[in-house]
Amino acid sequence: MARIAGVVLPPNKRLVIALTYIYGVGQTTAEKIIKETSLSPDVKVKDLTEDQEKILRDGVEKKYRVEGEMRRERLANIKRLKEIGCYRGTRHIKGLPARGQRTKSNSRTVRGNVRKTTGSGKRKLEKT
Repeated sequence: MARIAGVVLPPNKRLVIALTYIYGVGQTTAEKIIKETSLSPDVKVKDLTEDQEKILRDGVEKKYRVEGEMRRERLANIKRLKEIGCYRGTRHIKGLPARGQRTKSNSRTVRGNVRKTTGSGKRKLEKT
């Protein structure tokens, strides 16, 4: 049971895939980490030895910003945008898309415009 940055990696996955379960580590970063630690990308997490786990843990936690630190930084960036009152900040405050997506037809649930589909209008008869 490998635990890295507070995340328990799934034991039956290959190492490259299992590392992507850590917040802030994608496919490219996972491959980079494996290359730096000189571990095999095809080995399953359950087959790692204690020494390999330690090498991997040190490689991830010391060099990369992951999990809690990454989440805090992201929230701080959003908070900064809100405080300076820029366009993206105001979109975050209103809970609307901040990156130019259309809002006429998409993001209805965010805006509170939920359209419920109706049936045929024909009542179902109760069986007695």
